[in-house]
Amino acid sequence: MMCGITGTPGTGKSMIGEELARRGHTVIHQSMTVGPYVSGDDEERDVQVIDVDRWAEEFKPVNGFVEGHMAHYLLCDKIVVLRCRPDELKKRLAQRKYRAAKISENAEAEALDVCLIETVEEFEPSQIFELDTTGHDAAFCADRIEAFYHGNLPADFGHIDWSAYIEVT
Repeated sequence: MMCGITGTPGTGKSMIGEELARRGHTVIHQSMTVGPYVSGDDEERDVQVIDVDRWAEEFKPVNGFVEGHMAHYLLCDKIVVLRCRPDELKKRLAQRKYRAAKISENAEAEALDVCLIETVEEFEPSQIFELDTTGHDAAFCADRIEAFYHGNLPADFGHIDWSAYIEVT
């Protein structure tokens, strides 16, 4: 069974993936698989341009986890959407030295539920688990994800509302 872990950059995907790997799970990091699908750079947005459709089509399923902000484009059996309160997300991205415009773009995407909406459009409700990582360490989050993966925690999403963090300009 393949379980995707998706979410806005900064929500904790890599750290939680590392914790799951430490526990013995197979974890594939999206960043290690997209190289052949990069078609250029979008310097204005400070991102690589990736042929997501081709990447998803050619991705070899694994028995374990795939983490990355595009994991919800894969044919996963279950999918976890990590969430983080936008003010905390801004702090995390600033620590990574993200440009101010990129920090704002990602915080706005989180406030608008972009990854969750894209996930809900592709998966059945019974496949989706939304997890707020704000104030929780990787071990706590990995515990919840393992419980969902093994069927000991039911699918659940749609209860997090960050709309108060939308910045009106």
